[in-house]
Amino acid sequence: MTDLSDYLDYSGADDQFTGGINMIPIETPRGTFRVWTRRVGNSPKIRVLLLHGGPGATHELFECFDGWLPREGIEYIYYDQIDSYYSDQPGDPTLWTIEHFVDEVEQVRRVLGLNPDNFFLLGQSWGGMLAMEYAFAHQRNLKGLIISNMVSDVGEYNRYARDVLGPQMDPEVFAEIQRMEAEDDYENPRYEELLMQHHYTEHVLRMPLEDWPDSIMRTFKHINKEIYVHMQGYSEFGMTPGATLAEWNRSADLSQITVPTLTIGAAHDTMNPKHMEWMAGQVGRGRYLHCPDGSHLAQYDDQKTYMMGLVRFLRDVDAGNL
Repeated sequence: MTDLSDYLDYSGADDQFTGGINMIPIETPRGTFRVWTRRVGNSPKIRVLLLHGGPGATHELFECFDGWLPREGIEYIYYDQIDSYYSDQPGDPTLWTIEHFVDEVEQVRRVLGLNPDNFFLLGQSWGGMLAMEYAFAHQRNLKGLIISNMVSDVGEYNRYARDVLGPQMDPEVFAEIQRMEAEDDYENPRYEELLMQHHYTEHVLRMPLEDWPDSIMRTFKHINKEIYVHMQGYSEFGMTPGATLAEWNRSADLSQITVPTLTIGAAHDTMNPKHMEWMAGQVGRGRYLHCPDGSHLAQYDDQKTYMMGLVRFLRDVDAGNL
């Protein structure tokens, strides 16, 4: 994961939330650890648990929700997974598995009292992968599912990055990036420079770097690179072979998901929006939301489309219209 401190002078203070915080104990084979959660709002019928990406990023990716969901009367819960910045960080790779994180989400659900009458699960990027896996294991607990900016097959993610996004670059730039990746030269400052100039501001967040929101800068500042590399790998063009998620593929299992499901894709995403639209047709009760001006963080760069579509889905499910 690229370190943005090389490009911007970030001097913001860390979050110092004081209201609604609950440090939830998580039982694991390695002991008990606490994860950070913070509730915003109070709704008996629509409660959305947010699963951040990374792996190893933070809830800060969702802070723009504060400008939309409270006025809609929708409750949402920020949550930092284990080894993320605001939660306990045991640093034990044996816990960095899909099975652990699914169980962790289930333990958080129980403590928060979320149930099929009110529980919506929203995951973005890696969080979308985790949300799918939770649904496969525990969808009886869900009222609705939102898979944001995540495909159901890592192989599809890799192909799209290599065959579609890469060739959109200047050919010399793409060739140089490919050469450094082939040589495992990921620590080369030139690699980060090229990605920031030609990939991140096109497909991660479509804004000039100097305009990136403080919440995004804090996310990058706080990301746990060790867990990110272990599960995702070094490359920003798909997942690196050998990373624990590199072979993940659940496309054939999507029909098992029968709860109302929203998939969200964006025209400029790092993930193929056509695949995310396809996913909505594979689940039992699916809907696709397309963000024509958005990228991987479409909640920021196509915010109105994203938020209005999300709210409409939540309201429709609550009303029994999906």
